[in-house]
Amino acid sequence: MTNYLNKSGLSVDPLLVDFVEKEALPGTGIAADTYWDGLAGLVERFMPRNRELLAVRDELQSKIDGWHRAHGPVANDPKGYQAFLKEIGYLVADPADFEIETSGLDPEISSICGPQLVVPVSNARYALNAANARWGSLYDALYGTDAISREGELAPGKGLNPARAAAVVARAAQFLDEAFPLASGSHADVSGYHVSKEDGARRFVADTPAGRVGLKDAAQFAGYGGTEARGELLLVHHGLHAILVIDAASPIGKTHKAGLSDVILESALTTIQDCEDSVAAVDAEDKVGVYRNWLGLMNGTLKEAFEKGGKTVHRELNTDRSFKDANGQPVTLKGRALLLVRNVGHLMTSRAVLDKDGVPIGEGLLDAAVTVLCSLSDKVNSTTGAIYIVKPKMHGPKEVAFACEIFGAVEDMLGLKRNSIKIGIMDEERRTSANLKAAIYEARQRVFFINTGFLDRTGDEIHTSMEAGPVLRKDDVKAEQWIQSYEDRNVLIGLAAGFSGKAQIGKGMWARPDDMAAMLASKAGHPNAGANTAWVPSPTAATLHALHYHQIDVFAAQKRRHNQPTPGLDALFSMPVLDAATLSKAEIIRELENNAQGILGYVVRWVDQGVGCSKVPDINDVGLMEDRATCRISSQAVASWLRHGLVSKDDVVSVFERMAGVVDKQNAGDALYIPMSGNFGSVAFQAALDLALKGAEQPSGYTEPLLHKARERVKVGGEVRG
Repeated sequence: MTNYLNKSGLSVDPLLVDFVEKEALPGTGIAADTYWDGLAGLVERFMPRNRELLAVRDELQSKIDGWHRAHGPVANDPKGYQAFLKEIGYLVADPADFEIETSGLDPEISSICGPQLVVPVSNARYALNAANARWGSLYDALYGTDAISREGELAPGKGLNPARAAAVVARAAQFLDEAFPLASGSHADVSGYHVSKEDGARRFVADTPAGRVGLKDAAQFAGYGGTEARGELLLVHHGLHAILVIDAASPIGKTHKAGLSDVILESALTTIQDCEDSVAAVDAEDKVGVYRNWLGLMNGTLKEAFEKGGKTVHRELNTDRSFKDANGQPVTLKGRALLLVRNVGHLMTSRAVLDKDGVPIGEGLLDAAVTVLCSLSDKVNSTTGAIYIVKPKMHGPKEVAFACEIFGAVEDMLGLKRNSIKIGIMDEERRTSANLKAAIYEARQRVFFINTGFLDRTGDEIHTSMEAGPVLRKDDVKAEQWIQSYEDRNVLIGLAAGFSGKAQIGKGMWARPDDMAAMLASKAGHPNAGANTAWVPSPTAATLHALHYHQIDVFAAQKRRHNQPTPGLDALFSMPVLDAATLSKAEIIRELENNAQGILGYVVRWVDQGVGCSKVPDINDVGLMEDRATCRISSQAVASWLRHGLVSKDDVVSVFERMAGVVDKQNAGDALYIPMSGNFGSVAFQAALDLALKGAEQPSGYTEPLLHKARERVKVGGEVRG
């Protein structure tokens, strides 16, 4: 039983009180009483409206369910469906054309395009790795992944494979030829790189078989640095920097004609430090851990030590990089990604703070009050004083306006000037994507990005249309017209609202972290579509995805797309239902097995170990990045088929029990893992099963309510082994 402390009429967990008063407030000039008075004011002002907005979600869903029961799928009467959505207030009128008014954004948001990492801030090691992923070794990224073939003589092996290393160097030379071409010749033939001084200025030169040449575009030489033994040449293209490391004594450098030992790329320009879908934070202890890491990232003190390969490895935030420009003047480049923080949405509450009636307050409200407080200690992040909050799972313009109003009140509470807090809108719920222009309008003075969250968007599509008919198989959904319409609308509506050169338009995650060759082959589509940034699952993936932003001028792509027609709502609402007669019983069970295995593999780690995001082997043992969004899709897919009789409850239970054995085998090497086979009463197994059996009745199909309850049970009482 928590012994809450009374703070301005609120009951606050002592762990949170200690963190706020002893760690977050010192140095801000804000007194503890002032802070708690402010939080109490936020709770009194906003929680009644928060509950009203959630009730609107339920009311609208109930009416949509009724329409589908009466009319069937949207395809039966698309015009009638849209008229109905307008009548009930699900669709609102678009505002007149406008341009966003946000100011004071860092260049990583407004004027440079590149990869974006998303990482659970609860894990200090991952959080630091992601923050430090601003720079990455192209050689390492190519050598360590399937971006270079692993077949035959190119197989990595235990030691350094000279053939593979040569292939890496050749691929890097190809990149240099594409992004930083020489006036003549190829980087593959260079025997020496130098800084030549002429007329008081320095320029980049390279020794080639035809003689000494410079860059085709001399302005791409941005500076030089390093030491006499290890020189660095700084180049720039599309606003992104690359560093040629010259070290003839290194293992790679001594095999290279010019001593080129590495090519370091500016990689993850921005990183979302996540408090939401990739985090399992269910109580005050968990929330304080999240907030403490965010504070450490802001004030530069976060450090972590861990064992790797039998050695203790230490992590801390990278320092900035120093060079001299062509005129010998100092140049400093940031050593870290610009950090954004993703708060939770409007749905969940937190028992870390209870209101005057003993009711848990909104977790999103608590996140806003505490993460912004921590951001006041920023010593290493934004150069403009901006505070970047990514806000997920908002349903429509009124919820966006509500979030902005909360941020304004937090600014007043903490003495910040208005619009210091910037909002990133996750366009991942159906009502927001259908009303995106109006949603952006509500946030026009503080919006810094819009981003498609196609995973949550798919889960919400399934749930919203639950009564229309059985959903398509997951792989078939990915090819549907509505998804392309959704992605196009996000870019084109953002461009029409003046995002180009001001704010980010983003795209979603590459979910297969071990499949970098496929990512390189396909993810160029994101910048080519006009997206300033796109999500990647690792620092290595960020370095490889950075190649795409050298290949493609995003601002030119945005200019090309600016006047393209925006897909209408007919396309956005076009997902058909499944004709069950097209599938055999074996195919139905196979799809059920696929969904069950994914749910179990994710939920067992979430519930038993508090791991909110991890690489989970799928039914074919392919590692996929899983978080609550992917779990939402799988659980809603099973719920849909159960609702429409493609599978029975007995089918679902039987398959889940069988797939538990598969998941147990996949986790056999995890010493912390608690097997589910023969232990079907375990909290984790029952939570996974409930997500499927009770999926249709979950609010918007979200997984959080069931997962939080299960994790709380394990934390309080411990798991019982069978």
